[in-house]
Amino acid sequence: MANENGFDLREYCLDLAKRAKAASVELARLNGGVKQRWLQRAARLLKERAIALTEANHKDLAAAPSFGLTEAQIDRLKLTGPRIEAMAKALEEVALLPEPIGEVIWSSVRPNGLLVQKVRVPLGVIFFIYESRPNVTADAAALCVKSGNAVILRGGKEAANSNRAIVDIMLEAGADVGLPVDAIQLVATPDREAVGHLLNLPEYIDLTIPRGGESLIRRVTAEAKMPVMKHFAGNCHVYIDASADPDMAERIVINAKCQRMGVCNAAESLVFHRAVADTLLPRILQALSERGIEIRGDEETCARFPAAKPAIEDDYFAEYLGPIISVKVVDDLDAAIEHINHYSSKHTEAIVTRDLLAAQEFAQRIDSSAVMINASTRFNDGGEFGLGAEIGISTDKFHARGPCGINELTSYKYVVIGNGQVRE
Repeated sequence: MANENGFDLREYCLDLAKRAKAASVELARLNGGVKQRWLQRAARLLKERAIALTEANHKDLAAAPSFGLTEAQIDRLKLTGPRIEAMAKALEEVALLPEPIGEVIWSSVRPNGLLVQKVRVPLGVIFFIYESRPNVTADAAALCVKSGNAVILRGGKEAANSNRAIVDIMLEAGADVGLPVDAIQLVATPDREAVGHLLNLPEYIDLTIPRGGESLIRRVTAEAKMPVMKHFAGNCHVYIDASADPDMAERIVINAKCQRMGVCNAAESLVFHRAVADTLLPRILQALSERGIEIRGDEETCARFPAAKPAIEDDYFAEYLGPIISVKVVDDLDAAIEHINHYSSKHTEAIVTRDLLAAQEFAQRIDSSAVMINASTRFNDGGEFGLGAEIGISTDKFHARGPCGINELTSYKYVVIGNGQVRE
């Protein structure tokens, strides 16, 4: 139904989806060289237009208080010179990744002479919904198009100016190299009902990816008529084992928690083996406290570190995205694994240990999308894993898990080549 200005939101969304579907057909057969040139051109333009991008971003930052954004959210929203450089670098890295479409994943010649091939193909159209971080606009567009998919982008209203400026640059680069016009579309209205309309178009949209707060992701999961790739929260743990190197343990914990707190792969909970609770626990918690981190722990933690506040059950489930961390002392590795698997959001867990068998046991039994052995949880990231960039991290087990790059945005089909064979 049209509003008083004659704008029909339902028809607008339907048109977006239809145009994306048509573009996806063209993208599926597009030469990989065109996509590579587009990404390289877009990267150059991002760097050349850095001043214009920061000016657009300043408009969003100026309006941020009116949206009630937290400090962590404002930090995510901010575009700086180095962040624009990093955004461009990510596009250049994606450009250099092998062309996924048409890759023969597996093949076999059957006894009857049939050649059976499993060939990588695009998903089609991806609806990507995200909040705050404008650099994600470029990452998502790059990954979707590189993997042969058209994308409909729905950023948050708090980043409207930044997102528009980035998309305009990517569209300009696309026009320069011959990319399909509707390969990338930005939802132009802030009306929340637009999301609902698009989520009800499974005949045109093949996958929805929400990236933002838990309430957004749960809404999308509940309403979507097509598959959804997502994670609800990032309650990540670091377990300090009995044999942990003290200096390494402190360094990893500080990085995992403090390097950047408002992100999904930051540590939110520490677990200490009782054997190191008297020595390492006070040392590491003191280092966190000196960096402004509030400690919430069980009775044993509070006894060893009086500045800690008593933790409640909800603390062990919490994704704080800020200067708070929960702490638990356990009897052994089994108890640590049981605690983590119970409270974890299945995102990222780390163990610090010099015991190879403990590391192997932890890696095998922890039920999360990524397990770090003697490394920070902050490494669970598409760029750090060599994926070029990521469109998000999935804690699902089907069809993708962990950081999702270009291969996770594809499917496959079987191509069977014969010479007249018929089945008897």
